Amino acid sequence: MNNIDKKYTELLQDIIHNGVEKKDRTGTGTISVFGRQIRHKMSEGFPLITTKKMAFKTMVTELLWFLRGDTNIKYLVDNGCYIWDGDAYKNYLKHNDEVDNYWIKKNPEIESRWKPYTQEEFINKIKTDDEFAKKWGDLGPIYGKQWRNWTKYSECPYEPHLEESIDQIANLISELKTNPDSRRLMVNAWNVGELSEMVLPPCHYGFQVYTRELSEDERYDLCAAQKSKMTAISEEDYIKYNIPTRAISLMWNQRSVDTFLGLPFNIASYGLLLEIIAKEVNMVPDELIGNLGDVHLYTNHIEQAKEQCDREGFDLPSVTITERNWYLHEKVKEHLGEKTFIEKIESYRPEDFTLNNYQSHPAIKAPLSN
Repeated sequence: MNNIDKKYTELLQDIIHNGVEKKDRTGTGTISVFGRQIRHKMSEGFPLITTKKMAFKTMVTELLWFLRGDTNIKYLVDNGCYIWDGDAYKNYLKHNDEVDNYWIKKNPEIESRWKPYTQEEFINKIKTDDEFAKKWGDLGPIYGKQWRNWTKYSECPYEPHLEESIDQIANLISELKTNPDSRRLMVNAWNVGELSEMVLPPCHYGFQVYTRELSEDERYDLCAAQKSKMTAISEEDYIKYNIPTRAISLMWNQRSVDTFLGLPFNIASYGLLLEIIAKEVNMVPDELIGNLGDVHLYTNHIEQAKEQCDREGFDLPSVTITERNWYLHEKVKEHLGEKTFIEKIESYRPEDFTLNNYQSHPAIKAPLSN
């Protein structure tokens, strides 16, 4: 079994054998352990769990949504990703209850006719009605807003409402290119001043990256893999093949972990984020680390987790990232300059990420608790 499947199933078994019963906000109930870590060497393959089939495109779509700074589910549902539907619909029902109660008290005769949309009707309205989507599809200042548009308020007493937008992702890329040994290469989603405005406070609330210089042997091996003939490698070869000089690792922190449904997505999502960042700064993806707080299984996931633990994992796949054509002519490139990382992110589509040689066991269905 590959290492990431092995570590993941060991974590499932840890919860099953050592977890304590805890109540939760959804009312489902969990068994839970506290303070665990999961690590993966990216050189061993892309960390997509193979002991059950994973929806790769769904994961890619959500990550691109975060990176675009979007907080409205319309982008997700337009691209066939429905994992945030329940949170948006729950928020719609909550606010409609408030509106309904107000109008029903004023007009008791309408109570029998006043019905909110079903979740299916709600999602269809999100897809087809832009005004409705703008009002009810937004989830508040969650991940994308904090990653790309953290709000800093002016300290000037004469202009107390003046705001400054901070693009943490753009700043991270800039710092990696100019000061790669910095110990401040961090992105944070836990904005305490805006938690009450979010439909759900961030579960994975921040990440940090770390780089190191590659050894001469590591660079030699990278260059040898690029050359079609096994001949001596010169300094010109390192330049010709644009061989990286550094490796980059990523560590994310997560306060709450839905281990059966959510964690495999989190692992793959941060693995892909590491691949995207590494590609932009020309570094080698090195280690992926997850620091996990309340690590739980919902009570209606326990039997599914046991089934997965009995499965043997396959070899891990790889991922290819294809950048979209940006310049039609070299003169256009000279005039516009190089495409920025943020422009690349805006142009990426889910189909630009290809999963290679993915073999897995069948999917295991389990209900999502919102």
